[in-house]
Amino acid sequence: MSTPKRYTITTALPYTNGPIHIGHLAGVYVPADIYARYLRLTGNDVALIGGSDEHGVPITIKAKKEGVSPQDIVDKYHAIIKKSFEDFGISFDNYSRTSAKIHHETASEFFKTLYDKGEFIEETTEQLYDEEANQFLADRFVTGTCPKCGNEEAYGDQCENCGTSLNATDLINPKSALTGNVPTLKETKHWFLPLDKHEAFLKEWILKGHKKDWKPNVYGQVKSWIDDGLRPRAVTRDLDWGIPVPVEGGEGKVLYVWFDAPIGYISSTIEWAKRVGKDWEPYWKDKDTKLVHFIGKDNIVFHCIIFPSMLKAEGSYILPDNVPANEFLNLEGNKLSTSKNWAVWLPEYLEEFPNQQDVLRYVLTANAPETKDNDFTWKDFQARNNNELVAIFGNFINRVVVLTNKYYEGVVPESAEFLKVDEETLAAVKAYPDVIASSIERYRFREAGQELMNLARLGNKYLADAEPWKMVKVDEARTKTIMYVALQIASALATLSEPFLPFTSTKLKGILSVGSSDSTQENCIENTWNDISTKEVLLPAGHQIGKAELLFSKIEDETIQKQLDKLEASKKANEAANKVVEPQKETITFEDFTKLDIRVGTILEAEKMPKTKKLLVLKVDTGIDTRTIVSGIAESFTPEEVVGKKVTVLVNLAPRKLRGVESQGMILMTETPGGKLVFVNPDDEKVNNGLQVS
Repeated sequence: MSTPKRYTITTALPYTNGPIHIGHLAGVYVPADIYARYLRLTGNDVALIGGSDEHGVPITIKAKKEGVSPQDIVDKYHAIIKKSFEDFGISFDNYSRTSAKIHHETASEFFKTLYDKGEFIEETTEQLYDEEANQFLADRFVTGTCPKCGNEEAYGDQCENCGTSLNATDLINPKSALTGNVPTLKETKHWFLPLDKHEAFLKEWILKGHKKDWKPNVYGQVKSWIDDGLRPRAVTRDLDWGIPVPVEGGEGKVLYVWFDAPIGYISSTIEWAKRVGKDWEPYWKDKDTKLVHFIGKDNIVFHCIIFPSMLKAEGSYILPDNVPANEFLNLEGNKLSTSKNWAVWLPEYLEEFPNQQDVLRYVLTANAPETKDNDFTWKDFQARNNNELVAIFGNFINRVVVLTNKYYEGVVPESAEFLKVDEETLAAVKAYPDVIASSIERYRFREAGQELMNLARLGNKYLADAEPWKMVKVDEARTKTIMYVALQIASALATLSEPFLPFTSTKLKGILSVGSSDSTQENCIENTWNDISTKEVLLPAGHQIGKAELLFSKIEDETIQKQLDKLEASKKANEAANKVVEPQKETITFEDFTKLDIRVGTILEAEKMPKTKKLLVLKVDTGIDTRTIVSGIAESFTPEEVVGKKVTVLVNLAPRKLRGVESQGMILMTETPGGKLVFVNPDDEKVNNGLQVS
């Protein structure tokens, strides 16, 4: 496609059964917002479209648990999620919801169009049914053993342990999540989208057409699905929460959430177009429109195979030009988990870091999981804020504004003749819009963000080398030129930072007394993205700027420690909740117990057993003798850690050979929920070796 006439940018619809966290922001919404803001700054027609995904089984499960209606659940979390996006500056042109009337109408019409064209196949199949609850069991209402990995808590649609996609009938020993009963099989009729029919089109469109321009992680996952062979997929299900199936025989059934959710992009666009008085169709049906889906990797199959197959089957829609899906963001080395409270929730972040939205946006961009999973750590968050945002970006702006106010009462000075260094610096500034744009247009937002910081580095180096605070004492004209050049760099940063740091950009524009396209100031200076490259003067001599304000503030160690302590508390709470206590063994008599001779001992020597991972060979002073004991503790302790430790030893255990070494006893251990072994040992110094434990 040549230069697009317009851009339709969609973001994955967050599921309204809880608030959103940094993983969502990093994976989808910050990159989409950077892209949309950049395109608007370059004068493009942009529709950034989003909304809440409000149907599906997890919402009905949550509603049952809380004793409220599904509508109550989605109303609550839609409001929380929408506010989080507003608070973080995600510049949606429209943020809708799939429970809206316009969406029900749009999705129903889409289904009927495909139904009338004969694009579905109708099948009667046997599905799991809960006799006591008197209803068919949707996938998340069934748990059982995964046939692939043996996980006993797999859901009816997917095993979260091994990632295998399943049908509920694939599960071994299935149970109803509603009553705990073993479900029966009962016949039910559903409509299916025959994905196998679209295999040839998908191979041509993606595997040939997008081999070079789609991200390798996206392309690879799509290729794997297609190579494995596509199969028909149900588009309806037996449920009472969702969009009713709008054809004869659809009573008691709704559209499957994966079918109705992506249509939410279209209905949200229609809602926006009606509100602003535009025609929505060009944004979805004109070949000169560029459609881009921002999603996480768990949504790749839906946006690259299923939704395009739906659009192709309908016949009048364009297909996505790109689907730049990100991988997952981890937190402090562990997978983000909403159920385990292992997350940084956006509402909580804003309470604890008020007015620091841009710090999180910046760090998440710098650590974006663009082609592989990446890790967010609070120490890195602190370091990037203090060492980059404060020490580089903020420091440069502060020095420029403070010195301009000190030397010239805030008026941009007239420059004298430029030296070579001035010309080279201004030329370098003019190159940055294209450099940053190139990275953004290739969906390399990490790279783009670092190029923005490089522009601030350029400004810092220019000031440090020119030393206007020294020059002002000996050469007034040269000082004016230095400050004039520095102010041009500051003005460039005010514009080019907007996609990445929108709140900072607004604040900086206020400090420099420059406006934006919606400014009401008279004689207002406006600089677009392209102006940074083409204008000779961004901030003219004689222009009055404002007083200095700190753009960023240092984050102290105590603040970070509080966040780490919160996560540690979550970890301990999870360990306690997941603690598995072994059931009591069969009852023994007192005489049985007295047969055990348990003594206090001290480990004198320890070494790894060659060619094993678990075994340590120990020399133990039992108070009776010094003996060799082989113990399977090497994965929890090094030999150096255990030497000198007091331990509890079963000394009258029959000797046995392990890897050729005779072990004469057993050291008593227990195990934490995390799997780490712990000595059952007497700590009191007065407890001597050889004393019996009874």
